[in-house]
Amino acid sequence: MLEGDEGWRCPTHADLAPLWRAEALDYETFAEYLGRAEPLATWLPWPLPPGWQVTDFGVVRGELDTDEPRAAVVGVVGASDAEGVVELALVSEEPGVGLGARVAGVDQTDPGREAGVGSPMLKIRVDGNAVPLWAVSVPDDEPLLDRAVLVGEAAGRWLWVVVRPASAVLLLPAMPEVLDVSGLGPELMALPFGVVPPAW
Repeated sequence: MLEGDEGWRCPTHADLAPLWRAEALDYETFAEYLGRAEPLATWLPWPLPPGWQVTDFGVVRGELDTDEPRAAVVGVVGASDAEGVVELALVSEEPGVGLGARVAGVDQTDPGREAGVGSPMLKIRVDGNAVPLWAVSVPDDEPLLDRAVLVGEAAGRWLWVVVRPASAVLLLPAMPEVLDVSGLGPELMALPFGVVPPAW
């Protein structure tokens, strides 16, 4: 991606908004992220299960103060008895942005025809609603068990759920409800942060 006189431009996807991604993982930087991401939802299992940590967050928006955010991502890492270390990334995005696809490592910008067709793979609770999620295929040359990619709709935007390893998708129904934590305020000061290199 190249920065020019008129903004950011990708040789493949033409003009696009840049991704701001946290360099420091702490409450102050997370508060900055929330300001950049507003009014997009910041989805997190809430409260975070014991031992889980926030390990990544970022937002796609233009560089002007008047530019609206178009996508936001938060990553968390924890452990389970059955699966060992588990990584979970949640992306809220407008159609056509491609951040969810980048996090998921899939080729298409949007989920494509796999989302919303047939029976969903599972449902999770999101802000008090049961949200159906459909599986999105990973590229044929990728390890099948590396990750599970699920997509649904929440708050009028795509909700991408990327779980590593793929078998850990079975943990999702037992996770705490996914909430938009952007309005919690002081409760977020207790968020645990950890430095774990993200997979994307």
